[in-house]
Amino acid sequence: MENEQLREELKQLRRLMFGKKSERFVPQELPGQLQLELEGEEKEKEEQQPVETEKISYERKKKRHPGRHPLPEDLPRTQIIIEPDMDTTGMVCIGEEVTEVLAKQPSTFFVIEIIRKKWAKADGSGVVIGKMPSRAIEKSIAHESLLAYILVSKFVDHLPLYRLTQIFQRQGVSIPTSTINDWVRACCRLLLPLYEALKKELLLNEYLQADESPIKVLDKSKKGTTHLGYQWVYLSKDQKLVLFDYRKGRGRDGPRRILKNFSGYLQTDGYGVYEQFGKNPNITLLSCMAHARRYFDQAKENDPQRAAYFLTQVQSLYNLEASLRDQKADWDTRFEARQKLALPILKHIGTWLKTEYPKVLPKSSIGKAIHYSLKRWKLLCRYTEHGGLEIDNNLIENQIRPLALGRKNYLFAGSHQGAKNIAMMYSFFGSCKLNNLDPFQWLFAILDKIPDYPVNKISDLLPCHVHFKKPEPTTTPASTKL
Repeated sequence: MENEQLREELKQLRRLMFGKKSERFVPQELPGQLQLELEGEEKEKEEQQPVETEKISYERKKKRHPGRHPLPEDLPRTQIIIEPDMDTTGMVCIGEEVTEVLAKQPSTFFVIEIIRKKWAKADGSGVVIGKMPSRAIEKSIAHESLLAYILVSKFVDHLPLYRLTQIFQRQGVSIPTSTINDWVRACCRLLLPLYEALKKELLLNEYLQADESPIKVLDKSKKGTTHLGYQWVYLSKDQKLVLFDYRKGRGRDGPRRILKNFSGYLQTDGYGVYEQFGKNPNITLLSCMAHARRYFDQAKENDPQRAAYFLTQVQSLYNLEASLRDQKADWDTRFEARQKLALPILKHIGTWLKTEYPKVLPKSSIGKAIHYSLKRWKLLCRYTEHGGLEIDNNLIENQIRPLALGRKNYLFAGSHQGAKNIAMMYSFFGSCKLNNLDPFQWLFAILDKIPDYPVNKISDLLPCHVHFKKPEPTTTPASTKL
């Protein structure tokens, strides 16, 4: 028994290290034709009959290459006019051929001079001067556009700040990394009220998805070591908002504090911390079918037939969801389709799980897969109760990907406060992505507005409430009148 378990663990380890990460399942037979040999009866092999072949030829229309995608019309254009190599005197121009090539100019720095005129009163009673406009960081040389560029480069493009310092040096501007760090911290302090507004707005929704992901944090009390903290992530699909909330641990206290006033549906994976919310009368808990499917995907080598049967049945549920998405079905249509088509499949799978669990080893891969689903089957079926719910948690897992990419580049947060700042920026930029907003354009505008914006209306600046036109090409003006 122990050797068998060790072999299973070794197979899973090899799969994680060298195997494919995709969980896509292609059934070998139709769902209705798959039969399991569960009672030890050997299936007689059918004699293979020789297969007759025939040659078939036909004609079809040749597909034309769609060609290149046209370049955007609003991009600035520079013309290069090329004349023939011979003398064209006396000839008549009958047209021209235009070839467009896409060029790139490296980003450049330029200086904005804010000139405030000083005037002396005629009666000699004093001097008047134009009022200095509010700045994101007072008395700093950094313009809001530069601050937005730095934050987007770090949290969207995953560039560590020391790499930005090197890029700036190649462009002739030397800015110490410590100074850039100070700018990032100052921007986060400025944006903190907007982050709190995002948290309140998100918790007003009646359907949230939740997940968590680790992040290493530099532990200054222990030299050479890092602390393993966690970013707890909450997604509002309908409001198109995502919230990252940093906590020092993975215990139940973090989500309990965030969700203490939440009321509605909460969709999570099978992590035990979330079970506390199932006892809350204001919260309806539901589980993620993708996580259940993942256990059976990992059990394909251990028990191919049972794993294939479950994956085939679940695939039919996902095919239904894909069809509803393609139809852009409303909530009522989704609810009716799930009640009519998905529920019978789910009831069949639930019965099958109860029948098969006593026949497998509990500690085997297939035993763990069946136990995981069987324990949460009611929660896995609950998505059919409302047309606005999703079958799985994949939407929120997509929001965690930037965090995973960032970890590979900047490795760790410099402090617990730094990890909180990281949570804040991923919340803003993840919400921008959900609302199809350009993160630089949004942040540039927010940094310009927020110093003078009324605190009681600050939620108006959230990505789900603001809409910008596509940014105009950047030019370097000789002067700007304020």
